[in-house]
Amino acid sequence: MKAILTILFVLFIGLFANAQDSNVDAKVATQTENVVLVNSTIKTTLNNNETKVARLYMDRNYKVKKELSFTTKSNKSKLA
Repeated sequence: MKAILTILFVLFIGLFANAQDSNVDAKVATQTENVVLVNSTIKTTLNNNETKVARLYMDRNYKVKKELSFTTKSNKSKLA
């Protein structure tokens, strides 16, 4: 009985949605704009004196393993 009522309800909602007036046309006003391309020059200096530090980890999943190895209070062993 519950299945029959559910099917009838779904059909009723589907037919009700289909009967709605969907002939409403939305008019969209379009605007055209001119685009001017500008070539910008970027100066780069080679052999500058800045030193940057790069970190190298032996394992590619180092950060993931570090985050997953957390401990909580419930992980600690209890004395009986």
